[in-house]
Amino acid sequence: MAIKRTTKVLSDIGMSSMTDLVFLLLIFFLITSTLVNPNALKLLLPKSTGQVSAKATVSVSVKDWHQDDLYTFHINGDENPIPFEAVEDALIELLQTEEDPTFSIYADRSVPVEKVVQLMNIAKRNHYKVILATSPE
Repeated sequence: MAIKRTTKVLSDIGMSSMTDLVFLLLIFFLITSTLVNPNALKLLLPKSTGQVSAKATVSVSVKDWHQDDLYTFHINGDENPIPFEAVEDALIELLQTEEDPTFSIYADRSVPVEKVVQLMNIAKRNHYKVILATSPE
């Protein structure tokens, strides 16, 4: 005696929840990708083959505006420049809790060596390590 089912099993899968998930992931990645580097300064760094694997917690950028010897200093990529006289105090404040205080210098190719040496002197006075950022060749 054959028993027949009165209800049929549906074999299709609901795709609406899958599309909702894809859109949520798309929105998540779009938002997080804009937060990666929001305050980046465009600098033309000198090229070098030697790369250091040390990680600096603070960065100092020196931007050359190519007019009347105008150079601006930026801490951690902040778009608002600070005067050179305030750079040392800002570094001391940011690096005072670090076990191995290290900061990196990002300087345009056209920035005179004198400006970079002034930042290195700050590191020497406060016993900080310095990394001079370059672009890979």
